[in-house]
Amino acid sequence: MTVEQQHRTGPPAPRRRSRRDEILEIAVGLFASRGYHGVSMDDIGSAAGVTGPALYHHFAGKEAMLVAALIPVSEGLLHGGRERVARHSGDARAALADLIDFHVEFALENPAVIALHLHELDRLPEEPRRQIRRLQRLYVEEWVGVLATLRPKLEPAEARVLAHAAFGLMNSTPFLGGEVDRRRRAALLRDAAAFALEGR
Repeated sequence: MTVEQQHRTGPPAPRRRSRRDEILEIAVGLFASRGYHGVSMDDIGSAAGVTGPALYHHFAGKEAMLVAALIPVSEGLLHGGRERVARHSGDARAALADLIDFHVEFALENPAVIALHLHELDRLPEEPRRQIRRLQRLYVEEWVGVLATLRPKLEPAEARVLAHAAFGLMNSTPFLGGEVDRRRRAALLRDAAAFALEGR
């Protein structure tokens, strides 16, 4: 497609959310608010306006929904983290700031997924649970590598402690009320994470 054709047609339309995506979002919200065992497939179907057979057309059951919710999130965090570190090769401070921005935006957009991960991960079968843990470890190591460059006196184990502490700050979004507007919440979370990681 030529540049002229792109101008005529405009930017590509965003991908339309599938019915499966909509059902999964509803299920995640219910799991996060009521707990995995407090939600039945009938509850999910009722909330989504889907009958039983149609619901099972998309998912084999609640466990499949949990896997579908958590594995892509872990994959997306790892991919996004690597992308931001590579974007700032040679500038650890800029890389860290970009990582923090990236994770804060994720946390603000996905509080239900974070709550689900905190409370329900251990309900997964061993293999998907192991896959998620591995993706998480790789994501943490992206942060550790940046911290090791920025603060060379830190031992790798110490950098991991700081990274996990920062995740605790940024992943507090499921517990935050709406008293503070989103932009200010983002700024406060970014500042808190930067302070914890940079030791300022």
